[in-house]
Amino acid sequence: TNNPPCFSASHCFCRRKHTFILNRLHPYRLMSTVNSEKLSSARFAEATDAFVEKFTASVAFDQRMAQQDIQGSLAHAKMLCEIGVLTSEESDAIAVGLNQISKEVAGGTFTWSIKQEDVHMNIEARLTQLIGIAGKKLHTGRSRNDQVATDIRLYLRDAIKAICLELLRLQTAIVDLAAQHTQTIMPGFTHLQVAQPVTFGHHLMAWFEMLCRDFDRLQDCRKRVNIMPLGAAALAGTSYPINRHLTAELLGFSKPSANSLDSVSDRDFAIEFTAAASTIMMHLSRFSEELVLWASAQFNFVDIPDAFCTGSSIMPQKKNPDVPELVRGKSGRVTGHLIALLMLMKSQPLAYNKDNQEDKEPLFDTVDTLLDCLRAYADMVPYLQANKPRMYQAAQQGFATATDLADYLVRKGLAFRDAHEAVGQAVRLGLETGRDLSQLALDELRNFSLLITEEVYQVLTLEGSIAARNHVGGTAPEAVAKAIADARTTIGDESNLL
Repeated sequence: TNNPPCFSASHCFCRRKHTFILNRLHPYRLMSTVNSEKLSSARFAEATDAFVEKFTASVAFDQRMAQQDIQGSLAHAKMLCEIGVLTSEESDAIAVGLNQISKEVAGGTFTWSIKQEDVHMNIEARLTQLIGIAGKKLHTGRSRNDQVATDIRLYLRDAIKAICLELLRLQTAIVDLAAQHTQTIMPGFTHLQVAQPVTFGHHLMAWFEMLCRDFDRLQDCRKRVNIMPLGAAALAGTSYPINRHLTAELLGFSKPSANSLDSVSDRDFAIEFTAAASTIMMHLSRFSEELVLWASAQFNFVDIPDAFCTGSSIMPQKKNPDVPELVRGKSGRVTGHLIALLMLMKSQPLAYNKDNQEDKEPLFDTVDTLLDCLRAYADMVPYLQANKPRMYQAAQQGFATATDLADYLVRKGLAFRDAHEAVGQAVRLGLETGRDLSQLALDELRNFSLLITEEVYQVLTLEGSIAARNHVGGTAPEAVAKAIADARTTIGDESNLL
């Protein structure tokens, strides 16, 4: 009856139907308001709408930073005691309360409430419940803006260490596998066409080098993560005589941040981490693509352990390389998170905005996805089985030693372009007669250059081609063995950084 006259009866019915559907999709909309009992609710004359309360709350996902939040609060309380804002009794009480909360969180007995919005207010409410008025003093000289920025940095610092440990595990697995295959010959590819023979160990060490750069990127990223924003408060700093250097030292940060506006508002360190994570996932995706190809019947280069594969619901002969395929697919997920964070930040004015609540879920999922993929690969790689005869057979196809024949003629004094032409003609004859270069008779080869003599067959063998590339970065067994020894030293150096 209170509808404007322009609303027809059918229009009213449609509105009621729309509301009913919305309420079924979002049951919490059935209550228009709720007595939120928030620690920060005194400013408002009416309670927050129930839907808005749930829509704006972040506790469902940011509670994973609870231990980092407690860690930051312990340091903050100690600093407040040092400057005389808290008494030693109050500081001790806060420490006891926070340690109790830490045990509750770790034990799964802590009660999370959406009424308190986020991890910070939940912990502060519980602390006040445990120790009384001293709990209300903890927030002196800080804001949730610098608090959350600090928590994320502490969380990400821990995450980088965990990821680097998994990277080390995978690097070690790759090096150990490569050491078994310094003389296992396989075709090297360009454009997915047979190019030149390489060793399987050499190919594996290419993966290792990619992961080395990934490890370095994470360590470099950590330098910018490890800067403390706590003390920037809401955006302008605080009027209390805080000692930010002390807090930074207590939390293991390299230094406090230099500008309060920048400290609370930017998430470029999270973007940088996600970019590094996307690069790692891109590398893992490339590994995956090769394993998927190699495990196929057409290649049959490797056998992936049954524990990392599944069968088909209809085709009993199938052995699907699910782990590499999933990792390949998840690379797009992480890259998507990078784009999401870039778009999140691109149009925000200084300083903090509620938009930044959206930084955590992409970041958290990036950490989880990357850790899972690295763990899967570190578990799987040690058990990969190489089909040496099939690899060798494949290397004999596609005239893999053609470049060796050209190099042979150059060493005999022929200009490279002329040598290239002569070998191209020899390859054509091989294609026409279905023979490899090593299977052509000496007289046939001499039709293309009289510089060719009997010793040419030494360079036309796969073993001869491999052995000739005995230099730093080369595929010769001796060079690969040296690369593996160097890699073990690198792994030791990386371990010392963690």
